Amino acid sequence: MSRRSGVLEFAVLGLLRESPMHGYELRKRLNTSLGVFRAFSYGSLYPCLKTLVTNGWLIEESTGTAEDATAPAGRVVPSSAALGGRRAKIVYRLTPEGKERFEELLSHTGPDAWEDEHFGVRFAFFGQTSRDVRMRVLEGRRSRLEERLEKMRASLARTRERLDDYTLELQRHGMESVEREVRWLNELIESERAGREQRRPAEHDTSHDTGGLPRHRGSTRPDPSDDTAK
Repeated sequence: MSRRSGVLEFAVLGLLRESPMHGYELRKRLNTSLGVFRAFSYGSLYPCLKTLVTNGWLIEESTGTAEDATAPAGRVVPSSAALGGRRAKIVYRLTPEGKERFEELLSHTGPDAWEDEHFGVRFAFFGQTSRDVRMRVLEGRRSRLEERLEKMRASLARTRERLDDYTLELQRHGMESVEREVRWLNELIESERAGREQRRPAEHDTSHDTGGLPRHRGSTRPDPSDDTAK
């Protein structure tokens, strides 16, 4: 499975865990809530849905109330049944096995979870992620960006004299974007640590505690999927 399709699988399972949706609703949520999918197409979504159904992680339910709004003009959506002369609207629902699959993916903290494309999606589901996993993902992301920043600085030092003013300014802009995200991650990590320390004496189950987010005053958090940080 490619990295892109793996990210899409994770996002679809996560959104359907919240509630069943038809394809159009899924595509809208992917576009509006998860910035990394702003430019993805129907051609990416439907094969993913088909695979998830085949794996037993989703089931299709036919409402039969209206023509499926997910299909572009002239396209027949797979698995749609003709009812009363109209194609049925297909709603996708997460199965118990699909929920287990999402929980498995949610607990993953390997390098893929730190990369630009995957991190933004993982962060969008932090409300459903345990505190320990959140910490590992945040610290992994910070480490990855610090490595990137070190390479950028070394590259700039080697090539500074050969760059024109505009190229040099672009290099600086890229470095500032990475530095800004590292500062943001530092705030999140410190808040997670503070929240964990506060709750530890009570021995409370913090598996989905999201009370540690920092309060930003007059500042804007960087978008984890912002291309400028790549």
